Amino acid sequence: MNLTLSASVAQWRRRFIPRQHALVAGACIIGLWLLAAIFAPWLAPFDPINQDPSVSLLPPGGVHLFGTDNFGRDIFSRVVWGARVDLQICLLGVIFPFSLGTVLGALSGYLGGVVDAVVMRVIDIVLAFPFLVLMLAIIAILGPGLGSFYIAMAMVGWVSYARLVRAQVLTLKQRDFILAARSLGYSHTRILFRHLLPNALTGALVFSMSDCVLVLLNGAAVSYLGLGVQPPTAEWGVMVAEGQSFITTAWWITTFPGLAIVMLAMGFSLLADGLGDRLGERV
Repeated sequence: MNLTLSASVAQWRRRFIPRQHALVAGACIIGLWLLAAIFAPWLAPFDPINQDPSVSLLPPGGVHLFGTDNFGRDIFSRVVWGARVDLQICLLGVIFPFSLGTVLGALSGYLGGVVDAVVMRVIDIVLAFPFLVLMLAIIAILGPGLGSFYIAMAMVGWVSYARLVRAQVLTLKQRDFILAARSLGYSHTRILFRHLLPNALTGALVFSMSDCVLVLLNGAAVSYLGLGVQPPTAEWGVMVAEGQSFITTAWWITTFPGLAIVMLAMGFSLLADGLGDRLGERV
């Protein structure tokens, strides 16, 4: 489901937004959410976890711009505070698999032999299982919480980065500048980390921006299932789950956090597309 939604966002973006404007549009959307997260204490008019049953299920308008939920909590305040959690999920959920996959992919492509064979067989094993199913299984073993989510993302998501970096390293290590470095007697560490990796990271960097969309949707799905962020913390996936019982009578409880997820996902998708154009990579 998450992959389908991510693909739909990308198709909508390519149809209605020119590629030359994608980078600016994506940066603006993410920048606005980043500002909302930074200035949440001043932008949010109410405490995001404070309950007031006397104003429960109020429709949007007036003091409560996005209405209130069944506990009387202000939806607008919870959406603004939720930006902090979801941006953190995007950042940390990408950094860990990016770092692990980059190192393993570079070592696999440069050293070859047994190291390459072992890394590729592990990649084949991980890819043999559905991404979300394997991630949920790891979280179920470790226990609910963001820490478990980050560990699961690192254990499952690194394979894409490893394959990208490995392919780049295999190509680059045959180039003249690498052959020249070897002839000058440079160490393998210097060649790998000072000459190969800086030139091999372009594709992985572009993919990381696109991967933020998948990480955001996975984080929301995990929280929706009760395995991620735990109530009463303001997080968009949690808010959608809490409002599903009131979808016909209080649509605003799920609609506004759902729109926030779509907007942030669109921002990262646009940024990845624009960055790919600038760096000569296709996402």
